[in-house]
Amino acid sequence: MTQFAIYAALVVFAALVLLLPVLWFGKRNKATAADRKEANLAIFRDQLADLEREFKEEVISQEEFEQAHTELKRRLLEEVDGETDDRAAAWRPTSRPTAVALLLLLPLAAILGYLLLGNPKALDPANTAPQKQMTADDINAMVARLAARMETNPDDLNGWAMLGRSYKMLGRYDEAVAAYGKAETLIDQDPELLASYAETLAMASGKGLTGKAKEQIDKALKLDPKHAHTLFLAGAAAMEAGDAKNAIAYWEALLPQVEPGSELDQMLRAGIEQMKQAK
Repeated sequence: MTQFAIYAALVVFAALVLLLPVLWFGKRNKATAADRKEANLAIFRDQLADLEREFKEEVISQEEFEQAHTELKRRLLEEVDGETDDRAAAWRPTSRPTAVALLLLLPLAAILGYLLLGNPKALDPANTAPQKQMTADDINAMVARLAARMETNPDDLNGWAMLGRSYKMLGRYDEAVAAYGKAETLIDQDPELLASYAETLAMASGKGLTGKAKEQIDKALKLDPKHAHTLFLAGAAAMEAGDAKNAIAYWEALLPQVEPGSELDQMLRAGIEQMKQAK
């Protein structure tokens, strides 16, 4: 936050450096000075013309002409010098209230604008520091805490289902089966939980999608005949049982839900083709 504030202050300062001179010493209206100068020059020209006419008509002498001519040149030089003075005085404090207002309000407006539209928390080093990656030990510790909590809350079916999924993810299939078994009332109402339970039972027994695992698949199909995870397992179970017809039917029903060209799509199509050729 401190570093950002410094950069922001420098930007505001740069803007003020550009704006304040103009506002503080606002330009004088040069039209009046220019008009006055032009009028004076016209008068000098007229006076010079009159002087030259009077000299030609011998109204004045050579000495008087030169003296008057010298006086006119002196006054003309003074007018030129006066133009330099005008330029030096071309700035005057006509906008000082505006300059003071900007000096006070521009930094305040910048801060308020950032607080309203920006994200100050994003500048906090605690928020910008890389987040610690979870390790296997961290995950195991979380699962252990969940298991301990379930021992004191045995009626929490959602907690048991979560613990079952956690054990399954860690490859602890026997413990996953035990946790799922405590939540069967809940699992029987959810096709995704039934499919996960079926997979866990198959992995724990090492006998594939048979017996109780197949029962969970059948329950899931009754709840949702188009459930993608269940259709995949049902096809695999039928293929294991040598029932190519039903295996093909389940996987062909699954194909519209799979991203075309994906790895799963290619695997399903290859499996379907092999089973069709084997029939």
